[in-house]
Amino acid sequence: MIKNVVFDIGGVLADFRIKEFLAEKGLDAFMIKRVLRASVMNPYWGKFERGEVSEEETLRAFAAADPEIEKELRLAFTSLSGMLTIRDYAIPLVKRMKDADYGVYYLSNYSKKAYDECGESLAFMPYMDGGIVSFKVGMTKPDPRVYQCFLDRFELQPESCVFIDDTEENVTAALGQGLSGVVFKSYDCLMVELKKLGVEIG
Repeated sequence: MIKNVVFDIGGVLADFRIKEFLAEKGLDAFMIKRVLRASVMNPYWGKFERGEVSEEETLRAFAAADPEIEKELRLAFTSLSGMLTIRDYAIPLVKRMKDADYGVYYLSNYSKKAYDECGESLAFMPYMDGGIVSFKVGMTKPDPRVYQCFLDRFELQPESCVFIDDTEENVTAALGQGLSGVVFKSYDCLMVELKKLGVEIG
């Protein structure tokens, strides 16, 4: 029986609004595509989220991927404020789950910089029972070890947990560790899928 609900953050409880964020910094559509290729699609993005490399090392790696746009890359990522914003339903949903006696946790890939500079996107955390962000443990989803780390830290049995993520690969990895899983598509779809799993929150 599911007693614990485990959330990814970006794409589930918060919007990862990377394209809008870059547009607000004055970059046009063509430049945004180049910046994304050099950064978010760069292996160093994962290293940054795991806390393996510094901010400056990461920026240098991004620039090495497309040297012509180093200025734009530094403009884009010197500050991450506004890159992630909390969704309106996040806090009410967490509170409803707590009121229904579920344990509520988070398990998310998050760099220290995003954690520090996008604090508003994490305003639901005080209402939760805890969780793991990648930079604090040096592991990112879908590494199977991060799910086991989470279960061990909070002394939870996998069969008592459902994991919710907007990336299918991450949910598949959770299933491989014995958790139930839901690929997030929308709030309404999530409510339907949770009900199918016996999660009732009123």
